[in-house]
Amino acid sequence: MSQFIDARTSQNASLANSIAVPILVVNTPQLFGQIGLVTTAGIGANPRVQMKGTVSVQLPLALVGITITIVRGTQPTDPVIYSATSTFSLSVLAPQVITFSADDYNPPITPQLTYTAFVSSNLLGTIRVGPENFDGVLYSD
Repeated sequence: MSQFIDARTSQNASLANSIAVPILVVNTPQLFGQIGLVTTAGIGANPRVQMKGTVSVQLPLALVGITITIVRGTQPTDPVIYSATSTFSLSVLAPQVITFSADDYNPPITPQLTYTAFVSSNLLGTIRVGPENFDGVLYSD
């Protein structure tokens, strides 16, 4: 039977259009969420982390790809746990809400597991507008 170990939430922007953060460098990850899950209290075999989140962006009027990347650590160069790219057409005018779900099965057990969520764009003119959130739950057997 699974047992709950820890859960954390990173809430960068709670409301639609509550921020206006431009992505200024093409294909360069920009941090939007980070969580640290404590593993020292009663962790058993087969640890696993379930993560989910949301990023909302206003896109330029061009074909654009938005990439969400989750790493185990704090830097974009740390081990990638999840990565996905959504491509939007020229006809998209309203802000786009991108949701994701990621898992990390059997991560190395350290006193704390840190996960960081990044967003990047392949075109200038993309603006992060909110909401933005990232959360995770650690379970084990």
